[in-house]
Amino acid sequence: MALTRKFLSALGIEDDKVDEIIGAHTETVNALKEQRDSYKADAEKLPTVQKELDDMKAAAEKNGKDAYKVKYDALKEDFDKFKADLKEKEKHARKEDAYRALLEEVGISEKRIAAVLKVSDVDSIEFDDEGKVKDADALKKAIGEEWEDFIVQKETKGAQTATPPAGSGKTYKSKDEIMAIKDTQERQKAIAENHEMFGF
Repeated sequence: MALTRKFLSALGIEDDKVDEIIGAHTETVNALKEQRDSYKADAEKLPTVQKELDDMKAAAEKNGKDAYKVKYDALKEDFDKFKADLKEKEKHARKEDAYRALLEEVGISEKRIAAVLKVSDVDSIEFDDEGKVKDADALKKAIGEEWEDFIVQKETKGAQTATPPAGSGKTYKSKDEIMAIKDTQERQKAIAENHEMFGF
C-alpha cells in the first residue's frame, strides 16, 4: 500500500505529523532513486568496455605482438575490477536497505535514519538461504539499545518543554575519537552530544 496523506490520515495521524512523515518518506525515496540511477549508469558501461576488450583480444591474436597483449591484460584487469566494484556496490546497497528496514521496525526516527546509517557497520549483515537477515531479532535488540534516544515514542502526549541532555563534560575532537569509545551507552551519548560531527 502506498504511503499517502489519505492513508496516514485514515490511521488518525495529525496533519502536521503527516507532513513530516511524507517529507521524510520523499527524501528516502529520492535518495534510493539517485542510487538506482548511479548503478544503472555503471551497468550501462559494461557492454562498451567488453567490446573494447574483445577488439583488443582480436588484435592481439591477429598480430601476435606483445604490446597488444600487455594492453589487453591491463584493460582486462581494469574491467574485472570495475565489475567487482559494481558487485560490491550492489551488495552494499542491499545490506543498507535491509538495515534501514530494521531501523524502521525498531522505531528510529525517520529524521535520524540517514545519520545512523552513516556510522553503522551495515556490511556486517548476513542473509540466510531465503534472503532474510540472519539473527534479525538480536540485531534489532542491539539497535534499540544503542540508539534508544532516537526511537520515536508512539504514545500521544501533551506538549512538553524539551530539556537538553546533560553534557558529560568531556569534549571530543573528531568522529573517530567518539567511535573508538568501547562502552556502547557512552559512545551513543557522545554521538548525541556531538551530533553536528555526524551531520544531524
